[in-house]
Amino acid sequence: MRYLVSIIAFLFFAGCQTESSDMEKLAQWLEQPAGSQSLQEQPFANKPLAKEEATEAINLIHGHLQNEMKEEFASQWEEKTLSAGNRNLKFEYKKFGEKPADGWSLYISMHGGGNTSQEMNDRQWQNQIELYRPEEGIYMAPRAPDNSWNMWHQPHVDSLFSLFIQLADVYEGINTNRVYLTGYSAGGDGTYQLAPRMADRLAAAAMMAGHPNDATPVSLRNLPFALHMGEEDGAYNRNGIAAEWGMLLDSLHENDPQGYIHDVQIHEGLGHWMERRDTTAIEWMAQFSRNPYPEKIVWDQNGKQHSQFYWLALPEDKNQYDAALIVSREAQKITIEEARNAEQLIIYLNDEMMDLDQNVVIEYNGEVLFNNKPERTIATVWESLNARNDPNQVFSARIKVYLN
Repeated sequence: MRYLVSIIAFLFFAGCQTESSDMEKLAQWLEQPAGSQSLQEQPFANKPLAKEEATEAINLIHGHLQNEMKEEFASQWEEKTLSAGNRNLKFEYKKFGEKPADGWSLYISMHGGGNTSQEMNDRQWQNQIELYRPEEGIYMAPRAPDNSWNMWHQPHVDSLFSLFIQLADVYEGINTNRVYLTGYSAGGDGTYQLAPRMADRLAAAAMMAGHPNDATPVSLRNLPFALHMGEEDGAYNRNGIAAEWGMLLDSLHENDPQGYIHDVQIHEGLGHWMERRDTTAIEWMAQFSRNPYPEKIVWDQNGKQHSQFYWLALPEDKNQYDAALIVSREAQKITIEEARNAEQLIIYLNDEMMDLDQNVVIEYNGEVLFNNKPERTIATVWESLNARNDPNQVFSARIKVYLN
């Protein structure tokens, strides 16, 4: 009997050694020079993890990526100019109040101007730097990468803002659940466009005196959205379209009372300059924090392709133009309510969202597409953090389903 107990103890100890060695292998892999074999190809990275191991993997990978970015982007941060491809984003920022224990809030504030001279857009940028003063937080005013009419809603802007959010966390310690977006005039155009596209990165957004062009508010389901417009701001029918957006947001909220929080202010007797009445939107936004894992997602790409939105993703090789999805979760069940122009769907999960040690059921059109225990893996943690390195929105398990 004593011999049998010794064998059992040895086997248990050996099992524990194997489990801990996977974390050791991860730590060793992270110490290798860049350009080594990808982590997803490592056998240890694709083994199922326990909940505690997933947490350890998240901490290891997040810390590693923080250190890498701090070194790689040091000169760009010091020079206040970020680069993505052949585009540069200059920026200035100020700090207001005291840094909270969980990190600074971050306000990204886009200037007006647009299709005009560089000198005029530079003046608009300087004006934006002084325009708003949050009670607490980092207030960042970027200079648009170019001087085109659509300078704030070209695809590279999403990438540059995403990079800035990550670096603001690296260098200043922001709270990634308290990132806010606003803009005036052409910057308002950008807010109309970027807020739905980047809703999963933001806590709230405020549009000032802009024009939406082809934007739609459908993807704002989980993003509180303020709209400020002068009643007499008739150029390009800004005032008329703002009123239409107000009615549309009212209707969306009425049909989905848990979503589409909004505050629409049409300022009587005022034109394009609202005499700083719009400043109340900064305080309005500050009351909200991002829900990184909402129970329901409405995702309409509207011609602007992002491969991921909250805990949903589309495979990049299957990502079709104008895909639209409505997906909800409750307890251990995920329901794909609507899917348009999407053949495959990736669903990311973590232990905050549901119990990953129990079966998860995924249904679409009354058919069960998945009914099993999701597997936490190092590979998924790496995929999640390597894309954004957001410690408040990270996933350890992924499930791919086919919608046809």
